Amino acid sequence: MPHQKKMNITVLGAGAWGTALAISLASKNKVVLWGRNQVAMQVADQARENRHYLPGYALPAALEVSSDFDYALRHALPDDSEGLLIIASSVSGLRPLLQQCKHLPLKNIVWLCKGFEESTRLLPHQIVEQELGSQVLAGALSGPSFAQEVAQGLPCALTIASKSNALCQQVVQAAHSQALRVYSSDDLAGVEVGGAVKNIMAIATGVADGLGLGLNARAALMTRGLAEISRLCLALGGKHETLMGLTGVGDLILTCTGNLSRNRRVGLALAEGKSLDTIIQELGHVAEGVRCAQAVRALAQDLGVDMPITNAVAGVLFDGVPAKQMIERLLARNAKVETH
Repeated sequence: MPHQKKMNITVLGAGAWGTALAISLASKNKVVLWGRNQVAMQVADQARENRHYLPGYALPAALEVSSDFDYALRHALPDDSEGLLIIASSVSGLRPLLQQCKHLPLKNIVWLCKGFEESTRLLPHQIVEQELGSQVLAGALSGPSFAQEVAQGLPCALTIASKSNALCQQVVQAAHSQALRVYSSDDLAGVEVGGAVKNIMAIATGVADGLGLGLNARAALMTRGLAEISRLCLALGGKHETLMGLTGVGDLILTCTGNLSRNRRVGLALAEGKSLDTIIQELGHVAEGVRCAQAVRALAQDLGVDMPITNAVAGVLFDGVPAKQMIERLLARNAKVETH
């Protein structure tokens, strides 16, 4: 095989997941990792470690670290080849970053965030289309992935979802490796709904585990949670079969059961009776399931989609319902046909 030319890739956002993916991509590409905090990025560059968000994992010598936004953007726009811009912000940070990018003719954009925008209840791909139009090749990279394991080089599988087959192939070429397998999909809505709502289900399973309700209850919550995700997915134009894959059941299993899951930890802390403010302070940042629960509850009500677990989680987070009462309400619901 001929030697594959290295791709110019910029990762905007030096949090744990952005850093981990940049570490993985740097083995076969020219990667710039951008963060807005100039001091933090200088420290990371000198120490060759992102001590704040991903301590203990060395940054490869080939990985360039920068706080210069224009430089980072232009790196993803090489004159002689197609570059790739990866946005590794939260959902709330996606729109502001896109607005900062508008002055350059970006072609290929991928985002890592999972959730709904709180104020608009839009999925990330809808935000991107609003800000950049439909001509940009854009897609979501999602799936069951803890940053620490990806940075360590442990096996992981992800899905790139885009309406553009060319973009899917570009991402596969850039990211697919022995440790990181990348599959493709054209179901943006399905991939994004699965990635967003599983965080809410992880909070619910964390509550159940924290209350000591057992593995049977955990399995029931996850299974009924998947049914709930499916109903919203179909209502938003996604495909049911997408949720049987990595970005549906795969991500749901990981986030609901893995001890590295921030959303699961939120649920465990709620079961202890801690307030949301205390939990967020202890985590150091907001878990996406917290941001997502309010938006999904409102969206489901607007669409007439039955989402009892989501409603229960939002009730605990925002309406002052005790965690134990949340579980009792779910258990007290009338029996129904399972496939409904």
